[in-house]
Amino acid sequence: MSALRTTYIGHATLLIRIGGKTILTDPNFEETLGRFLPRVSKPGVALADLPPLDALLLTHAHADHLSFKSLDLIQSDIPLFAPPVIARWLQRRGYSHSEPIAPGESLRMDGITLHAEAAVHRGNRYGLDRWRHASNMYLVESRDASFFFAGDTALTEDTTNLVDKQLRDEGRRLDVALLPIGHAPWWKPGFRKGHLSSGDALTLFDRLGARYLIPYHWGTFEHVTSTAFDAIRQLRAALPAHPNSESVRILEPGETFELPDEA
Repeated sequence: MSALRTTYIGHATLLIRIGGKTILTDPNFEETLGRFLPRVSKPGVALADLPPLDALLLTHAHADHLSFKSLDLIQSDIPLFAPPVIARWLQRRGYSHSEPIAPGESLRMDGITLHAEAAVHRGNRYGLDRWRHASNMYLVESRDASFFFAGDTALTEDTTNLVDKQLRDEGRRLDVALLPIGHAPWWKPGFRKGHLSSGDALTLFDRLGARYLIPYHWGTFEHVTSTAFDAIRQLRAALPAHPNSESVRILEPGETFELPDEA
């Protein structure tokens, strides 16, 4: 069995098996985003068909990453890890299984270690709740494999720090970089201050030195400023000129990538 299996469900929701644990990221199985932006592809795995889960990773409070409807349909005894301010807010709303993990913190579960770092992204849910803007990125490692899940973030000089500290400085290589891709319209110059464009994701992939890149944030919801497929079209157009294009794995919803053994 592969040391790491990743299934793309849609948007930022991925099902990952590592170190004997099954993890679900930013669960969103809703048919619309913000009640009016339609979902254009069904979840790659139906919520009712999910295997037993060991942990949920929540990066921030934006509606495309934090779906209350989806959380309400997932067992409430599964640890839900989130930035502390988000975890406390969720606890007040009745999600008692929400557990805080702050940037710079690590915790061990049987077979894996979870590390958190701050993302460069304002993740507040509503316009006036800037106190709730915290966003996390996560690195999960087992004895045999590792993955980095960026949530939403801008590309900065510090974006690789978590992987550098926990893996590269210890002589290990990141196996899979799970990175969001977005479409940055020319008339929206602020987009890249909190998001990765397709080009930024390729640059971050190179800087991380990962074995494989799996892009997400595409093919799921229509957006106000772009279609669900603009970003992936841009990524595909850029790949022929990228020196490591054979290591980019574009998963359709429901497709699974199994980490090969290193040669």
